[in-house]
Amino acid sequence: MSAARGRRRPTDELVPLSDALIEIGITRATWYRWRNRGYAPEVNRLPNGHLRIRRSVLDAFKNELETA
Repeated sequence: MSAARGRRRPTDELVPLSDALIEIGITRATWYRWRNRGYAPEVNRLPNGHLRIRRSVLDAFKNELETA
C-alpha cells in the first residue's frame, strides 16, 4: 500500500484556527472581536478545546471579505 493511498485528504478538511488566521491575514485579537460581533465564520470546537474551521466555510468567508 502506498503512502498516498493511506493518507487521503478529506474533501472538507478542518483547518486549525492559527492557519486560518494566517490565510485571512488578521490577528487572534481581531478574530475574537469579530466573533463577539457575530462576523466570524462558524468554528468547530474539538474535545481538547482547539478550534477548527471547515475549509469550505473558510473559503466562503474569504470570498465574502474580497467582495465587501
